Amino acid sequence: MTSDTPDWSNFSMLELFRMEVESQVAILVECLLALEHCGQSDSCDRAEIDKMLESLMRAAHSIKGAARIVQIEAAVEIAHRLEDCFVAAQKGLFHLDSERVDILLNGVDLLAQIGRLEEAELTTWCVDHQKVVEGQTAAIAAITSAPLIPESSTPATQAPPTTDAPTISPSDVPQSTPSPPTIALEPNPTESQSHQPPQPQTSQQSSQPASQQVAIENPVTPTTAKPTIPDRVVRISADNLNQLMALAGESLVEVNWLQPFSDSLLQLKRRQQELSRRLENFQSVLADVSLNPSVAQSLGEMQQKSRDCHELLSDRLNDLELFSRRFTNLSDNLYREVIASHMRPFGDGVQGFPRMIRDLAKQLGKQARLEISGQSTQVDRDILDRLEAPITQMLRNAIAHGIEAPAARLATGKPEIGTIRLAATHRAGMLAITVEDDGCGIDLDQLRQSIAAKKLANADVIDRLSETELMEFLFLPGFTTTEHITEIAGRGFGLDIAKSMAQEVGGFLRAFTQAGQGTTFRFQLPLTLSVIRALLVEIAGEVYAFGLTRIDRVLTIQREAIFVAENRQYIVVDEQNIGLVSAGQVLELPDPGREESSLLSVVVIEDQSDRYGLVVDRFLGERDLVVRPLDPRLGKVKNISAASLMGNGSPLLIIDTADLVRSIDNLISGGNLNLIGNDEAAATERDRQRVLVVDDSITVREMERKLLQNNGYEVDVAVNGVEAWNAVRMSNYDLVISDIDMPRMNGIELVEQIKSHPKLKSIPTIIVSYKDREEDKIAGLKAGANYYLTKSSFHDDSLINAVVDLIGKS
Repeated sequence: MTSDTPDWSNFSMLELFRMEVESQVAILVECLLALEHCGQSDSCDRAEIDKMLESLMRAAHSIKGAARIVQIEAAVEIAHRLEDCFVAAQKGLFHLDSERVDILLNGVDLLAQIGRLEEAELTTWCVDHQKVVEGQTAAIAAITSAPLIPESSTPATQAPPTTDAPTISPSDVPQSTPSPPTIALEPNPTESQSHQPPQPQTSQQSSQPASQQVAIENPVTPTTAKPTIPDRVVRISADNLNQLMALAGESLVEVNWLQPFSDSLLQLKRRQQELSRRLENFQSVLADVSLNPSVAQSLGEMQQKSRDCHELLSDRLNDLELFSRRFTNLSDNLYREVIASHMRPFGDGVQGFPRMIRDLAKQLGKQARLEISGQSTQVDRDILDRLEAPITQMLRNAIAHGIEAPAARLATGKPEIGTIRLAATHRAGMLAITVEDDGCGIDLDQLRQSIAAKKLANADVIDRLSETELMEFLFLPGFTTTEHITEIAGRGFGLDIAKSMAQEVGGFLRAFTQAGQGTTFRFQLPLTLSVIRALLVEIAGEVYAFGLTRIDRVLTIQREAIFVAENRQYIVVDEQNIGLVSAGQVLELPDPGREESSLLSVVVIEDQSDRYGLVVDRFLGERDLVVRPLDPRLGKVKNISAASLMGNGSPLLIIDTADLVRSIDNLISGGNLNLIGNDEAAATERDRQRVLVVDDSITVREMERKLLQNNGYEVDVAVNGVEAWNAVRMSNYDLVISDIDMPRMNGIELVEQIKSHPKLKSIPTIIVSYKDREEDKIAGLKAGANYYLTKSSFHDDSLINAVVDLIGKS
């Protein structure tokens, strides 16, 4: 076996059959749809048609051979009839019009169903669907037995009887077909046999061992006849692939440690050179002085050792620099290869869409075709899987709402067949997905009426909405402009899910329309979920990252550019007022107390209709970051989506922009938003002591909160020890009051964590528990609690007195 030959030893014969069916069904569907289009538009010459028929015949032949080996007679019979049909079409006995293509596609659907069955299901399925298979094979056979029909005949006279043909739902069509290597499980026909109907297998042939019947066959596609060498296939779990991704990212980070070490050696080399020069100068000064021979010898030895050290240091520094370059290249290549292994061609996820468009158009009495470009564009596997449902919904919308009926299109000067375009491309370090149709577009006046009818805004506001703002309503849950609900459209679900998907992966979705010309949906998504391009900023002395896909722009503004309206601060960007917010306050970070500058660094973020300017300390530049998920035991960390490592190995947190916008909205609605540079407001806020109350009982939690608030303290709450531990690390508290018995982390463990932390150990803690045994009290105080109280203290002043004793009155 050569290095280019795949190793199939780990696959069972049934698994190989499934892979064969997946690969060949994709060819069958693609070629049948292309032939149907050729017949409708007369855009193909005879050579192209013959080429596609050859591909169809070979695909059916390959499936037939594979089905024979695994002894699935239903698949053998269907594939055999399909092959006979394609051979007859090659001979010119008939041409494949739309009705005949329908019958053949139904047969292909049955093969696809069989290819998805598990071994335990095969026997039962074949028995239950015997009549369906017989009817389908009879319908296909009827095509080949029909008399020669001239090309000019109408479709109605060309259609063969279809009474026995089974109906296959569009939902049975595979929407995403991988592209494994093509494997022929039966020897191919020779060139002299390629245009002849395949001969029945003799008993002598069928008695050969399966291992002698297996052969590797180059895939045949409708676009090229060149043989291709299939990629080797190995099995690897998603978890293992993600771990490889993480390790490759870490190696890329670790290599950066060599540069500072190399710089320090270079500095040492310069200092050693200076020391050597001074030694030489010293020796020259003493040249005219009569020295003791032993002293002169020592000076000579010192100079020689200095030269030896210089030479050794130079050699080792050169070696280190060479190693650093090699290691950097190796790490970079490893990282890129692992990233590439996590990518798939866009075409892998869209193979089923042309068939879906065809079937939906026929169902609605329309004519449409799908043009796909950028099929070789590399897309992250996870993103490609998530794209299937949103793109499906948009394509269905394009057929249901966009593409007009043939008569209506002709009346407006458009071709009878509508066109939907699906494109994928890499643009500015991002993945751009476009779904565009040449239909009627969206009537903005009707859209305004739908918004008013659903009472989503008052009439004055609706009249002032721009086109961009109007289009945003399409993405609201349950929103639809269709009055009649059908199986295809009208329920108002789909576009909101598409936008949510885009936001979940750190991208966005926009819609554009032109009356009478069509509608366009554009995804802007990261190239991969494992690596993001991010803007690094400093906030309160800490480094944070914003994914570039969630940033509208970055600005450096003069403090004088800020204006105040209704106790809110704003700046003007593109003639729009943008609310200004301190990133440190939203993230609940302490004020570092730096001297204020006349210039402010602002990150403008946007989430649906909300747009804010976040004031950060400074910009640190852009960087590709390997995304590291947070420990699941932490739960959802407020305003944070993931973590990563900087070039020096230091950790940093990646901002969850959608969550951050919600936090800003909560600050605004609660009237707690501070003004930028308002020292008086900040000082007033700091004068109020902050207390964190931790208890899993909502009754106890609220009782403690109200008691403390009534005494002037600012109170936050947490429902368990883990949430409290995250809170004390993210915010500044003057006191923590905790219960003992709580899920995930109890009060004793929480106090121990706080008291063992070098920066948090000074925070006083109080344990309030129902447990009043002496051993419980000793355990709490031993953990580091300053007070141990029972919950009966709510009924007297014990709790408040303890709080005042520890942090004073508020």
